[in-house]
Amino acid sequence: MKLERKYSLQEIAAIIDCKFIGDPNHVVEGLNEIHRVVEGDIVFVDHPKYYKKAVNSAATTILIDQEVDFPEGKALLISDAPFDDFNRLTKHFRPFQAQSGEISSGSDIHESVILYPNVFVGKNVQIGAGSIIYPGAVIMDNTRIDENVIVGPNSVVGHSAFYYKKKGEAYDRMHTCGGVWLQSNVELGAMCTIDAGVSSLTIIGEGSKLDNQVHIGHDTEIGKHCLFAANVGIAGCVNIEDKVTIWGQVGCASDVTIGEGAVIMAQSGISKSLEGGKSYFGSPCQELRVVYREMAAVRRLPEIIENL
Repeated sequence: MKLERKYSLQEIAAIIDCKFIGDPNHVVEGLNEIHRVVEGDIVFVDHPKYYKKAVNSAATTILIDQEVDFPEGKALLISDAPFDDFNRLTKHFRPFQAQSGEISSGSDIHESVILYPNVFVGKNVQIGAGSIIYPGAVIMDNTRIDENVIVGPNSVVGHSAFYYKKKGEAYDRMHTCGGVWLQSNVELGAMCTIDAGVSSLTIIGEGSKLDNQVHIGHDTEIGKHCLFAANVGIAGCVNIEDKVTIWGQVGCASDVTIGEGAVIMAQSGISKSLEGGKSYFGSPCQELRVVYREMAAVRRLPEIIENL
């Protein structure tokens, strides 16, 4: 999430009433969680296991629960509860605002767009020329929809990210302040759910087509001309490159990459990154030719045992 102007480290520290280490005039330009940080961002970290990853990330300001060494050009914000203070910052810069009407007056909808009855359009939404939004669809805040996009009936674009921190026996939600970008010629079937980025964007690339009841998690980026069949579920922070085909009821764990041109057969489970240009099957997912050889060998086991 980019801020509306550049802030100093001292200004940010004052908002959450915390100590800082670094140049008071150190520049802060945005906030992002670790998977989508860029230069100028604040990132939070509250576990020693991830200190090194956060400090060496592209983020230039680290919201952390203890003092650590950090590279030149970066700065620290020292907090007893980095998760809570990150939430305080995102709520400060992009607070939740309730909406009473079906179509926000602040939305930018091209005159050629077709909105069927019972469509909801939130704040800071752009919908490009030639797009069609079918009945019951919900387009939440901070969504960008480019030209000639189809959103099927009862689909939800931009609902809150599924991102929680366990506190005792309860869970505390990370405030969602990101959005969704559906690029030109994307098609969503009926009852698809596309979660907003936590603080960045969930992206569906140009020309990609999603069948009915497909779920895409927060901050996932899908490339151009991908094809997903029904009941595919993709977790958050996944990178799917161009021209990937995923058949029905495939599930994918978070923080993996699927290479360009990969084909995932139905009912597979993806637990780690997959190279492009190959076909995969099974749970956990393996190359299709390997799985078929294993299946053929298993079918021969009764004969082998009988002949022992």
